[in-house]
Amino acid sequence: MIKPDFHPDLFAYLGGIVREIHATALIINGTTDHVHMLIRIRPAQSAAQIVRVAKANSSKWVRRKWSSDFAWQTGYGVFSVSESNVTAVKRYIAEQEEHHKKHSFQEEFLAFLKKNHVEYD
Repeated sequence: MIKPDFHPDLFAYLGGIVREIHATALIINGTTDHVHMLIRIRPAQSAAQIVRVAKANSSKWVRRKWSSDFAWQTGYGVFSVSESNVTAVKRYIAEQEEHHKKHSFQEEFLAFLKKNHVEYD
């Protein structure tokens, strides 16, 4: 669980991790059960590499500073975004708290996967 008392610090820390691996964080935000990161990466970087580094370093930091039992879930989702949709995606990420009052993250994520014909288990 991502406790509200460390949301802003965690999102800023994730931004620092992204910067350290020479990527660009456009926006990072989330709620108590998930985080969205809209980032630009270099062609030589893989999404899996970035997620691995971000999750490993941020979980160590959260456990040390805020919550000794913190852990990220094992899975993650990565989707590319065309430049023409960056503004809309930024707005969606910025409004996470309000958005998830209407739809749970799980409901929305499954609907997104189905809409885009992504297989999941």
